[in-house]
Amino acid sequence: MPLKFFFKLYLRLVGLTGLVLVLCVALFTGINSVREQFWSERYPEPLMRWLAAAPAPAEQYHWLASLYDFRVSSPDLSLSSVDLERLGYGQVVARESSVGQQLLVQRFDGAILTLRFRDTYRDVAEATALVVRSHLNQAQGMGEEDRAHILQQLAEALDVSLQPIRNPNEVPDGEVLDRVSERGLALYQHGSGGVASVMIRLEDGSLVNLAMPSPFQGWAWPVVLLLMIVSGGVLALALHLTLRDLDSNLRAVESVAVRIARGEMGARVDGGDSNLVSRLAAAFNGMAEHMQRLVGVQREMIHAVSHELRTPVARIRFGVQMIENASSPEALQKQLDGIDGDIQELDELIDEILTYARLEQGGPVFALEETSVTDIVRQVVGEQQRVRVELAISEIIDSESERWGLSDVEPRYLHRAIQNLVGNAGRYAKSKVVVNCHFDDDNCRVDVEDDGPGIPEEDWEKVFTAFARLDDSRTRTSGGYGLGLSIVRRILYWHGGQAFVSRSEKLGGARFSLVWPRKKPDDAIV
Repeated sequence: MPLKFFFKLYLRLVGLTGLVLVLCVALFTGINSVREQFWSERYPEPLMRWLAAAPAPAEQYHWLASLYDFRVSSPDLSLSSVDLERLGYGQVVARESSVGQQLLVQRFDGAILTLRFRDTYRDVAEATALVVRSHLNQAQGMGEEDRAHILQQLAEALDVSLQPIRNPNEVPDGEVLDRVSERGLALYQHGSGGVASVMIRLEDGSLVNLAMPSPFQGWAWPVVLLLMIVSGGVLALALHLTLRDLDSNLRAVESVAVRIARGEMGARVDGGDSNLVSRLAAAFNGMAEHMQRLVGVQREMIHAVSHELRTPVARIRFGVQMIENASSPEALQKQLDGIDGDIQELDELIDEILTYARLEQGGPVFALEETSVTDIVRQVVGEQQRVRVELAISEIIDSESERWGLSDVEPRYLHRAIQNLVGNAGRYAKSKVVVNCHFDDDNCRVDVEDDGPGIPEEDWEKVFTAFARLDDSRTRTSGGYGLGLSIVRRILYWHGGQAFVSRSEKLGGARFSLVWPRKKPDDAIV
C-alpha cells in the first residue's frame, strides 16, 4: 500500500471519527438540554398545580416559604412575553437562577406561585412528601376507608405512589429510620441515580412510603437510538463515498480493458499515486505495455520472418532444379552442399527466432545461481579464439574484478549473451577483440571491444532492434539475422540489467557493454 494513500486514508478515518464524536456530542447536548428543560417543568407540575388550586396556599403551606422560598405574588413584569403567555395557558415555567431553579405557575385569580429548588428532583420529592404528610395528619380522626380514599386522591393528584407500611420487611435500613425519627421524613434512592422514595412518619406513628417518578435520564433509549442512527448514517455516507470512489476507479480500469480488447493497445489507466487502485492501475498499465510490445514484436517477427525465410527457401528450390540438370557427380555434390548449407541457415534462423520469442514473451524460467562470471568470460574467449584463429581475442580481468567474480546469473543465457557479443565483434573486427571485466561489490560490467569500423552514434539504439541491419559494412553477408543483439538485451533485462553500445576509445571500433547487479535483489524476476 502506498504510504501517501495510507496517511490519506488514516487522516480520513481520524477526521470521520472526530466528526462523528462532535456530531454526537452536539446532538446529545442539544437534545438533552431541551429534554431536561421539558422534564424540569413536567416533573414538578403536579405539585405546582396542587398548590395553585389551594384556596390560600401561602397560609395553608406556610412552612414551604422557609424551605423553598414559596411566594404568591402578582405577575412579574421582568418575565418575558413568552413566559407570561405560557403562564396564561396554565403551563409551569422553569427558570434558571444563580441560587437554583425557579418554578412558576399562575393561579385562577392571576397570582403567580413561585418555588425555588436547588436540586429539583430531591427537593420536589421532599416538598411533595411534606404536603402529603400535612393532609394525612389532618385526616387522623377519619375512618380507615376515608383515609385510604384521601391517600388515593393525593397519589393521583400529585402523580406519586403512596403505600402504607404495615409489614416490617418493607421498612428500609436503620439509617433511614433514624432520619425519619428526627425529621418526620427521610428521602432515599434505590441505587445511584435511581427512583427516589420518601419515608413519611405521621403523628400517630404510622409510616407511609412515597415513591416519586423516575429522575431525568440523559441516556434514555430514544437518545441512544438517535445517536446510533446518526453515527450509522454518517458512517454509511462515508462508506458510500469511499465505495463510489473505488467503483469509479474500477470502472476506469474496466473501460481501459474494454478499449484494449477492441484493439486500442495504447489505452492506459490514469491511476495517480494515492487512490485505492493505484497499484492495480500500475500493474494493469505494465501488463498493457507488455501486451502492446508483444503484439508489436509479433507483427514485426511475422513480417521479418517471412522476408528472412524467402531467400534460403528460394535458394533451396533453385538447388533442387539444378540437381535435375546436373551433368556430373561434381556438379551434383556442389548443389547438394549448397542445399545443406541453406538448410543449416534455416535451422539457425529458426533457433534464433525461437530464442528471441521466448525472451520477449516473458522470458524462460530463470534459475539464478551464484556462478563465476570470469570463468564464463574465459570460456567464451577460448571458444571464439578457436573458431576465429585469424583474430587476437583476449580478456582483461584485474585482481579486483577476480575477487568479485561470483554473481547471481543464469550461466547458460549469460554465456549466450557474451558469446553473441564476442562473435558479433569477431565478424567486424580487423584483427583484435578485447573483453574487459569490471566487477565490484554491487555491479558487474563486461565490455566487448573491437577494432572494426564501429557503429554511428545515431544507430546505437537501432542495433538492438530485432531484424535491424545497418549499412553495407554490417549486412547479412557478414553473418547473422539481426536477432543476436536483441537476444542479448532481453537476457540482460531478465537479469535486472541492461545492454548498450558506444565507441571504443582504445581500439576505435564498437564497444558493447553488459551491466547487471552482482547479487539478486529480493524482488528479482525469476
